[in-house]
Amino acid sequence: MNASKRLALFERLAAAIPEPATELNYRTDFELLIAVVLSAQATDKGVNKATAQLFPVANTPASLLALGLDGLKAYIKTIGLFNSKAANIMTLCQQLLDRHGGQVPNTREQLEALAGVGRKTANVILNTAFGQPTIAVDTHIFRVANRTRLAVGKNVLQVEQKLDKSTPKHYKQTAHHLLILHGRYTCTARKPRCSQCVLADLCEYPEKTSAAQVLSVH
Repeated sequence: MNASKRLALFERLAAAIPEPATELNYRTDFELLIAVVLSAQATDKGVNKATAQLFPVANTPASLLALGLDGLKAYIKTIGLFNSKAANIMTLCQQLLDRHGGQVPNTREQLEALAGVGRKTANVILNTAFGQPTIAVDTHIFRVANRTRLAVGKNVLQVEQKLDKSTPKHYKQTAHHLLILHGRYTCTARKPRCSQCVLADLCEYPEKTSAAQVLSVH
């Protein structure tokens, strides 16, 4: 995909999605961090349902620690991998208190040093909480980038690096949310809505009219 087509793609996505933002509910940087950790291999809808009960009770590192491991599990037991996520969150909260005065750090190195925080989670926090032009490649972005040929890669890091290099500067900040939302609601995994897609004539997906190929992150 050439530069002019990439620019047109983002222009159309921006017109179709005028307010691109995360669908996770949060009010503070810490709430966002916890929500993103919980969202791994889970839906935003499921996470929001759990945090709607959790955050009014505990939404700081100290108050989450005060719940205890079993107390936290009771709030997030409907979320996949809740046992390991609860353990990571307990450790993460203690790390924030010990290393950062209870505040969420704003550098990749410090974020990735926290329990349960990988590159994708760090990218989301850097972008959404701190306004940095990072692109966190999840299964939706991976699929959209490969299907459209916007950024072809065999793994999420390759796609991230290509998107970081080729995304028009004006859209670097919003690209993450634009691509996720497009993948979540239009360029879906099994039955992409090609006939309703604003990118149809720009997309280089060879099977536009079928639901054949499913790309996913492994």
